[in-house]
Amino acid sequence: MSLFPAHIERDIALKSRKRRGIPREYEIDFETGQLTGRIVEGKEAIRVWIWLAMKIPRYRYYVYTWDYGNEYEDLIGQSYTEEYTETEARRMTEDCLLIHEEIQKISDFKTAMTGSALTAAFTAETIYGGLEVRGQDIAKATARGRNHDIP
Repeated sequence: MSLFPAHIERDIALKSRKRRGIPREYEIDFETGQLTGRIVEGKEAIRVWIWLAMKIPRYRYYVYTWDYGNEYEDLIGQSYTEEYTETEARRMTEDCLLIHEEIQKISDFKTAMTGSALTAAFTAETIYGGLEVRGQDIAKATARGRNHDIP
């Protein structure tokens, strides 16, 4: 006989796997990066989460876990081929976004260099359906050589 009955361990495991409910985020105007004051739910909340995760450099800010954010800065200033850059950008995007429990996969991934910025377009397959992300700047060369859009 165990000190902890199996049904208690099973109940704890089931509670830890429960979904948090419908995702909610504060809405962001993606053109200005400013909060609008409204709260969005479901698919639009995931769109906000994606936008933020793709803007926040991983490992830089203590307020975020090491799972949150991106590593696109590693692509800046390198003389990689177009194919390698796209492959790495795809891998980094999947690492960045697939930690969200409602995002199932990334498809139709494409990158393009526009000036000194690397942009990405893809579809995030979520439990709420496909979510298209178009023209998202993922890496931008600056005078200091790193993406410093976020203070």
